[in-house]
Amino acid sequence: MTATEHRDLVVGVDPVRATPLAPAWAADEAHRRHLALRLVAAVPPPHAARHADDPRHRERTRRAADALRATADRVRARQPDVSVDTALVEGPPAAVMAGLAQEAAMVVLGSRHLSRTEEFLSAGSLVVPVTARARCPVVVVGDAEHTTQDPAYLVVGIDGSDSSRAALALAFEEADLRRCALRAVAVWQPPVFTVHTGDTLFHAERRLLSETTAGWAAKYPDVRLAHEVLIGSPVELLAEAAEHALAVVVGRRGRGGYSGMRVGSVVHGLLHRAHCPVITVPAE
Repeated sequence: MTATEHRDLVVGVDPVRATPLAPAWAADEAHRRHLALRLVAAVPPPHAARHADDPRHRERTRRAADALRATADRVRARQPDVSVDTALVEGPPAAVMAGLAQEAAMVVLGSRHLSRTEEFLSAGSLVVPVTARARCPVVVVGDAEHTTQDPAYLVVGIDGSDSSRAALALAFEEADLRRCALRAVAVWQPPVFTVHTGDTLFHAERRLLSETTAGWAAKYPDVRLAHEVLIGSPVELLAEAAEHALAVVVGRRGRGGYSGMRVGSVVHGLLHRAHCPVITVPAE
């Protein structure tokens, strides 16, 4: 039994700028994993109780309900056998989604591709705070999967940490479900000062990558695995490796504060830089 069984896959629906990409990705994932799908739209509460009948709040609520209905119709048409329910919740969107992410099998969000300044100043920003606080994998779908790439593949980033080992486990599971190849990538940044030779450190990185993937390759013999060590910036090289991937899977640091700094610099960079869906996985 996997960690995602018997729990819902939760999708955030943006009532202001709803995109079909995230719900479509989630519908396909729910179908692959035999999970129920829960579509959630959160509406910020009025600033004060006496403004509960504020016309602007009523309008936001109406738009959210409309967005949920339209999204549910599209999802059911795409994957008729997936159980779908909807929830319209009053509360700050980031807090609502982060709360649901404590018990969900997986959370899927769309991305507005905000700049870093907009990300921290916008009340509508969900990606970083939810990713930072979730106990489950979080998928950020900014662009569509590259389904025309042949052969199709996923990319997983490996750095030897507990979270990257959890990412590797999920990546193998995803590749097996999708019947696609998997590229395990470690990125080595040469240190400025070191008492060891570059060749020694590079070969140590290759050995670590090989040892980390060995057991999983035996568990999933049908997954075609390639592993490589690249030299340079982890964000740039992982994004480049995933340019035509179905998704890139990376580990993230433990649950942190609202600011999102606990997601780690590589995750933070990929959320802005990668064009394919980004799947972040916490340490188990």
